[in-house]
Amino acid sequence: MEPVRLPDSDLESIEASVRKLLDQSAEQARQLDSLASAPPPADSPFGAFGMPGMSGFAGLPSAAPPEPRPILELEGEEYEDELDSLSDWVDDFLVRVYGAEVTTAAPWCEQWQEHADVVAWLHALWLAYQQHTDPEAGPAGLFVWHRDFLTHAMATVRAAGGPLSACMTDPDRPAHRLLPGPPSSQRTTADEKPEAPDENGELGEADG
Repeated sequence: MEPVRLPDSDLESIEASVRKLLDQSAEQARQLDSLASAPPPADSPFGAFGMPGMSGFAGLPSAAPPEPRPILELEGEEYEDELDSLSDWVDDFLVRVYGAEVTTAAPWCEQWQEHADVVAWLHALWLAYQQHTDPEAGPAGLFVWHRDFLTHAMATVRAAGGPLSACMTDPDRPAHRLLPGPPSSQRTTADEKPEAPDENGELGEADG
């Protein structure tokens, strides 16, 4: 049986295909070496097995978002951005749906963002709302939010003697005033001795 002789053009095409496959194999080998030598991220679940992080691969979940922080712990632009988002939720949803009439028994303030305690309460309420409207909270999530968070937070923020009691108590008469807080505590140091009453009941310096 005589050997089959291929035309020169076919041989050149086969050689080109083989070279292309070899180049692709070499490139894949370099990529695998690079992945194997890369240190895994500190939070990578594969770190214990000496494997690089896998979050960049398609089809695998990315890293979990950072846990939310209380708004009063934020500063600068981060605080302002969070306050803007909170204001949108309060003005567009909370007050429209749950904002009862403004009275002396239920005051409100159009400048509530300047009351730090009110900001803290409403931000916590907003975080709880996000948690309990998540699908993982189940069908009863919103009921739990109403029962355990909304009622208590709104009753505190809008209490007759609460943080907004010096603000608007009539919707036709907007008002805003920050109530002064208690003075700082006067802590006695170890070097100071408390005064002791004398025989007449008057305070005097304690004997050494």
